[in-house]
Amino acid sequence: MNPADLIVVSTFRSTVDAQIAKGALDDAGIESMIRSDNAGGMYPAIDGAELLVRAEDVEKANEVIHLFNSVRPE
Repeated sequence: MNPADLIVVSTFRSTVDAQIAKGALDDAGIESMIRSDNAGGMYPAIDGAELLVRAEDVEKANEVIHLFNSVRPE
């Protein structure tokens, strides 16, 4: 996957939340990747993460993420 060709489908407060959502996309057969910059773990307080997919998978990924967010506890 070339990051330049990917689209952000969701942003998360932590990489852990993004990894869980990525698992939901994986289960749905959607390839994705997580983009995060916390200085290699040195600054975990700025641990936000973006979940990216290919343009052709955006619609299906949005459906999966919407379902994921509706069943996930706050």
